[in-house]
Amino acid sequence: MNIPESLADIQGKIIKREISLVQICQEYINRIKSSTSNAFLEVFEEEALSKAEEIQKKIISNNFGLLAGAFVGLKDNICYKDHNLTASSKILEGFKSLFSATAVEKIINEDAIILGRLNCDEFAMGSSNENSIYGPVKNPKDEKKVPGGSSGGSAASVAEGLCNIALGSDTGGSIRQPASFCGVIGMKPTYGRISRNGLIAYGSSFDQIGVFSKTIQDANILIHVMSGSDEFDCTVSSKEPNSKKIKLSNKKFNFGIPNEYLKFEGLDIEIKNKLMSIIESLKEDGHKVEILNFPFLKYLVPTYYVLTTAEASSNLARYDGAHYGFRTDNAIDINSTYENSRSEGFGIEVKRRIMLGNFVLSSGYYDAYFTKAQKVRRLIKTKTEQMLKNNDVLILPTAPSTAFNIGEIKDPIKMYLQDIFTVHANITGAPAISLPVGTHSNNLPFGIQLMAKRFQENTLFEVSNLLMKTQLE
Repeated sequence: MNIPESLADIQGKIIKREISLVQICQEYINRIKSSTSNAFLEVFEEEALSKAEEIQKKIISNNFGLLAGAFVGLKDNICYKDHNLTASSKILEGFKSLFSATAVEKIINEDAIILGRLNCDEFAMGSSNENSIYGPVKNPKDEKKVPGGSSGGSAASVAEGLCNIALGSDTGGSIRQPASFCGVIGMKPTYGRISRNGLIAYGSSFDQIGVFSKTIQDANILIHVMSGSDEFDCTVSSKEPNSKKIKLSNKKFNFGIPNEYLKFEGLDIEIKNKLMSIIESLKEDGHKVEILNFPFLKYLVPTYYVLTTAEASSNLARYDGAHYGFRTDNAIDINSTYENSRSEGFGIEVKRRIMLGNFVLSSGYYDAYFTKAQKVRRLIKTKTEQMLKNNDVLILPTAPSTAFNIGEIKDPIKMYLQDIFTVHANITGAPAISLPVGTHSNNLPFGIQLMAKRFQENTLFEVSNLLMKTQLE
């Protein structure tokens, strides 16, 4: 059974009675059951089929929400009331969420159907989706390869056609990098655009919920629905959401590209050549492209990891084996309960980041690392705002390479450098999107990245729509 890629096409076919939402739902469930990618951890089969039947009637009666026809997979760090939630970690074994994330409530209110729970790196810490208690996710384009991380299950599920929409979280590129590796669209909105209420915290000043899809309009409408103020999150903006429909115009845009990104020695030559080809096409179409100076590229990853690990060491202190989730059997008193539950419950990468965070926050090193990183973050943000002052968007690589082999990268520092092009947007809080624009000679997909001014999602989607259409022509 062929399922249309876009929500609009699904809704149109249901209204014409060419297909039913229940049929689509059952097809997705069948695909998930036969999949070997390990993307889905759990399928809410009966619940999804019942909801599909209900929304089918609403569509036929022409009384349906914006997301009718959206079958959504949730990354395993986003709360869904009365459903399992583990952040792919042993420490949350057996835990059921007591409430739904604000973003989840908003999409359900617009008739989205939640299909199930998706695999991810433990507590969203990773760039390959190998750090999961449930085992690694396999890239559907080549199952020997990683799908990227930490939202690898979300990217793989959309790429494989197991759902048409997936929600993920992006702290340093965890939506955009796997989107590039799997050949789908991955959107991280402005920090504060979407409520973080119900998103398990990793780095609270970096985390954002975002979306994977196969069409720009579907990504746009999901961000629109999830946006807006929330009494449960004091960091979320009350600004008006982006438009429901992407504006189509003949406007000529100004693109900026930092020279340091193009000259990065680890950038795959085919990805670089594709980016340069796109830039030349933009120039030929009358758009302006400016080569910019960005002297902070080598500081992006160190700044990001000092600050996020510091925040993680605080956020993850709540998982102690005493209140909920996993508790060790090897304890004789309260201290051994805490120590052994955390030692046995957390994976190696999570423990590494907790320890690093505690180190940079310690009294002897606080000023040398944490305070200095905060100052560098401000410099990066100021410089980025200057670059975007006369440019509508920055155009960048999403990742230095295509997907690598499962188990290939064992050095943590080399793994951290997979985020070198994506952490920029998280450090500054800017919105960014990865677009699937090419296929490497190794037959793996890759993307390019666009970044805009804060709360300029409308511009980002407008330019993305333009670029995707150009690539298809």
